[in-house]
Amino acid sequence: MTAKPQAIDPDRIPQDCRMLVEALCDVAGRLSQTIATGPLQGGLGDEVGENTDGDAQKALDVQADDAFRAALRGSSVRWYASEEQDDVVEIDPDGRFALAIDPLDGSSNIDVNVSIGTIFSVFEAHEDPSASFLRPANEQLAAGYFIYGPQTALIMTFGSGVLHFVLEPVSRVFKLANAHFQIPSTASEFAINASNYRHWSKPVRAYIDDCLAGSEGPREKNFNMRWVASLVAETHRILNRGGIFLYPADSRPGYQSGRLRMVYECAPIAFLVEQAGGRATNGTERLLDQTAGELHQRTPFVFGSVDKVDRVTAYHDLPDQEVSALFGTRGLFRG
Repeated sequence: MTAKPQAIDPDRIPQDCRMLVEALCDVAGRLSQTIATGPLQGGLGDEVGENTDGDAQKALDVQADDAFRAALRGSSVRWYASEEQDDVVEIDPDGRFALAIDPLDGSSNIDVNVSIGTIFSVFEAHEDPSASFLRPANEQLAAGYFIYGPQTALIMTFGSGVLHFVLEPVSRVFKLANAHFQIPSTASEFAINASNYRHWSKPVRAYIDDCLAGSEGPREKNFNMRWVASLVAETHRILNRGGIFLYPADSRPGYQSGRLRMVYECAPIAFLVEQAGGRATNGTERLLDQTAGELHQRTPFVFGSVDKVDRVTAYHDLPDQEVSALFGTRGLFRG
């Protein structure tokens, strides 16, 4: 019987995680081909239902979830928690790991040829399925994301730095491109959905006001704004170029706790960002010190270069008259 071709160079993958990572890479490699053919596949971006939070599910969301769940059988994953599943699913009763996953992040971009991805997080499995995920985020064993764009890549950490693999298009094997992925310490980009400005808290508005004021404001520097509406794409840009991403809580119904999910979106990205030398918070507190109270819990999320994330935290500590004032009066942050 012919052995199945490997999906990733195994040298940097811990022995006990190799079957799990191999299974994820195998599905991601096939997904990248499906995504690359786009409209030729037909209907990938069609709405086929809603997930547990009422968000529209695309056809490819469901396909990706089915494919990952099936591929993980026999890979030592006991519990599987997905954005597309209401509850935790058991895969291998004797498995060691609990895997949380957003099978297809940014699926609203499927039809417009913008980078989308898969985000995942690995914990040690407990006997209780919920307890395997509703625990401090700093107990993650591994985390990563696949990005399906001009290159298909895997960015992953096992808690000792960040690895960058790229899917080689001929061999269809993920090969190591960078063993020491680090966020640049300086950058002049921020990412936020500015259409929600009127709904933000005063500290968030003050921070963005100061960025928009450019060289004439207290930052004394010009900034560029970016917004892709794909968490994976935003993360990948920041890991490569630095900067800051903000998805804060706001005053709209359903957004009081932000919109991104703690367990399978924010926690794994926060783990990666810290391992790459950056910072990740819920706006005021370290994200990895937080514990989700339910599987699909949402949280505000701010991450990126350390100095920029720390500045957002500091704006929340300012007196109300400071954050309410025009940008030119916040002398504490001038320069």
